[in-house]
Amino acid sequence: MEIVTPLRGAPSPASSESLTLARRVFEDQARALDAIGESLNEAFLEAVELILSCTGKVIVCGMGKSGIIGRKIAATLASTGTPSFFVHPGEAYHGDLGMIGGVDLVILISYSGETDEVIKLIPYLRHIEARTIAITGRTDSTLARSANVHLDVSIERETCPNNLAPTTSTTATLVMGDALAVALMNRRAFMPVDFARFHPGGSLGRRLLTLARDVMHDVPCLPAEASFDHIVNKISQGERGIVCIVSPRSELLGVITDGDLRRAIEKFSVTDALTARDIMGRMPVTVAGDVNLHDCELLMRERKLTSLIVAESGRPLGVIKSFDA
Repeated sequence: MEIVTPLRGAPSPASSESLTLARRVFEDQARALDAIGESLNEAFLEAVELILSCTGKVIVCGMGKSGIIGRKIAATLASTGTPSFFVHPGEAYHGDLGMIGGVDLVILISYSGETDEVIKLIPYLRHIEARTIAITGRTDSTLARSANVHLDVSIERETCPNNLAPTTSTTATLVMGDALAVALMNRRAFMPVDFARFHPGGSLGRRLLTLARDVMHDVPCLPAEASFDHIVNKISQGERGIVCIVSPRSELLGVITDGDLRRAIEKFSVTDALTARDIMGRMPVTVAGDVNLHDCELLMRERKLTSLIVAESGRPLGVIKSFDA
């Protein structure tokens, strides 16, 4: 059956206009973010210090779109070393205030700085002496004036054609949260392995937390005097495409891969007299059993290896294949 592909004509005027508007969204928001980044001052540093000195949890509150952004900020903080969670301000006022203690720090988000559900939390937070950081677009707002630290995310206008839908303002708030998280990671010397501990189910977490000894396969071993036929049989039986050549004391002398076998056949017209010592590759790249899988992967890429020998005290323990990493 013949499949007919419809011809694509020139973009319609409406389509062209949509592309122009879409590009403008990126441009407008980029300019707004640049302006906010340039305006960062001591207040940002104070916010970082407040979070670092917090002995409780960092709790994020916001309504509507600000609440959605707040959930993401709390999740980013939590996954990068700052214990954090989101509390809906409406639910907080109806019982969930018990989730906030005096040792906690509360990040309150409201672009106007006048969101009623958020403002109503202030008396309680003052009563329990919880520290607060406000993220708003108005420095003269109730929320900005009430918080211990105010972070200004004011913009000229929303990228929404009607200047109504939260667009640029929510992006600015989101990036401010990311900026806090990155600054805190730097201050805490938060490393990839720390990130992995909070993401054990992800591919990066698996590679950083899994050690070479956890995934290595058995590797066949032969003495240096092994014949060519014996090597071929051993590599075929091992199904790893590699065999380790060892001394009488089981020390690693070299390795032979199926590629080495092919090269030996091409080089020597007769292979009957060849031994492992004649064709093995000396000084093979090895790793210890406690090296993580991520570092093994980087090493294999750097050296263009498909197999990596795991060894301890000069003795081969196993082999990692490229698909393991």
